[in-house]
Amino acid sequence: MKPRAATWTLLILAMNLHAQTKVRARDLGIPFDGTPGRWNAVTDVAGVEVGHATIIRGSGKLVVGQGPVRTGVTVVLPRGKNSADPVFAGWFSLNGNGEMTGTTWVEESGFLEGPVAITNTHSVGVVRDAVIAWQLKRGFMHRLFALPVVAETYDGYLNDINGFHVKAEHVWEALETAASGPVAEGNVGGGTGMNCFEFKGGIGTASRRLEDGFTVGVLVQANFGRRHQLRIAGVPVGRYLDCEKWPPCWSSPPREGSIIIVVAADAPLLPHQLKRLARRASPGLARTGSISGNGSGDIFLAFSTANPQAARRSGESKLVMLANAALNPIFEAVVESTEEAILNAMVAAETMVGRDDHRSIGLPHEEVRRLMREHRPDGAR
Repeated sequence: MKPRAATWTLLILAMNLHAQTKVRARDLGIPFDGTPGRWNAVTDVAGVEVGHATIIRGSGKLVVGQGPVRTGVTVVLPRGKNSADPVFAGWFSLNGNGEMTGTTWVEESGFLEGPVAITNTHSVGVVRDAVIAWQLKRGFMHRLFALPVVAETYDGYLNDINGFHVKAEHVWEALETAASGPVAEGNVGGGTGMNCFEFKGGIGTASRRLEDGFTVGVLVQANFGRRHQLRIAGVPVGRYLDCEKWPPCWSSPPREGSIIIVVAADAPLLPHQLKRLARRASPGLARTGSISGNGSGDIFLAFSTANPQAARRSGESKLVMLANAALNPIFEAVVESTEEAILNAMVAAETMVGRDDHRSIGLPHEEVRRLMREHRPDGAR
């Protein structure tokens, strides 16, 4: 059963209010380069909408198929839920122990033909099928068949991942409630059960507004890293947040985790240039301390909302392309936005207890403030 329109409206209002009142990385005195957009979110790129469906249910001992459940779905719609117009796109895998469906066709065609959905590792199939059903129902099938882009990170430490709790109705909820404006972060949507640097992780977003008028936005699902690797504004914060005072740390097995990064831009960029943008998420990730380990699935996709109707079915398409020599400020914006989006995910995420009473602790805000005052007085508040 899908919610009625009035229910969707209430969900959107509640989510936006929650997003506006949440503490974010800048509130802790963390200094960042660049100028953010109005919302400091991927939705600062005009037309982009984000939706979440969050599933939190049960507690205590794991019973596969019953819970506890800590999972969900997040969707990014490049031109919003009321448009079927594809966008130019490119993708990049920094380390491939993960999944992002549909990227073979993105690579071949240069187009992203629908939303990007992000969920847990064992729900990719149901989310993919639900996106196709949604596109079919809306009349948004660009061709006779669809190859949706669905990505994942693993939430099995907190979630009954083998219980397959994400259903088609959750995907539809995320798609139909997608909106512009502020974006809920932390323990929401696909990020509900995720961990980052052995703290609670999840969904994060940030943006940069460039002097030439272009905007770049990034959304991440952060589920990676070891405690000792964490760096914030160049400060080795993870080494100060010891495991005895802020447990737990996972010594066995080692947890490298994964991250999905979605980059949006309104600059007129072609697929080969967008692949270059997707690659630039890598140094942004590295700024936070990630080494992109052997077991990590670090997969990035970039799209441009410029050149509407470029995917016309016949004839010629008149395109505009930004010169390669003009890309450096956009590259810089991707790096800066990626770094901040990851830290926004961690700052927004709250301590969560999941299956078998596994506990993932939220980043200690006051200690981060103290470390910023001590090591980065340029950003202290």
